[in-house]
Amino acid sequence: MSNPRSDNSPNSSNVILDDLDKNIINALIVDARTSYAELGKRFSVSPATVHVRVEKMKSAGIIAGTKLAIEPKKLGFSVCCFIGITLKSAGDYPEVLSRLNQIEEVVEAYYTTGAYSIFIKIFCQSIDDLHWLLVEKIQSIEKIRATDTLISLQNPIHRNISLNAQ
Repeated sequence: MSNPRSDNSPNSSNVILDDLDKNIINALIVDARTSYAELGKRFSVSPATVHVRVEKMKSAGIIAGTKLAIEPKKLGFSVCCFIGITLKSAGDYPEVLSRLNQIEEVVEAYYTTGAYSIFIKIFCQSIDDLHWLLVEKIQSIEKIRATDTLISLQNPIHRNISLNAQ
């Protein structure tokens, strides 16, 4: 297993963000397609300055890419749930994670403390699909001791973090 304090650790980068960096990040969180020219106008700097700042943050791993946001329900995935997974042994984590990574319905996974070893988020088209997924794909993983499923009824808050600029 790799070191949990690897590249995405807050201490892995010595980059200090100033207010311009934070403002650029916040603007890109709202709309990642905003042009450097528009950001430059908004923050009274040149587009080249915005470009240099974004590239600096990409190199430092602060900006890890851009994503297309979709609405799963609009695509027929009406069941969103979270599954807490208890492993038989802590040493089983790498193998179980590898198996979970092969299940396309699993969209997020977290290695956690507390009641569960792993907490995953999945999307399915129906409760029948959820039942099949649990029985045939997840609970059939030999190194999983138990699962606990929580069905999401709503997702009223959905946002990224924002950085406070002074």
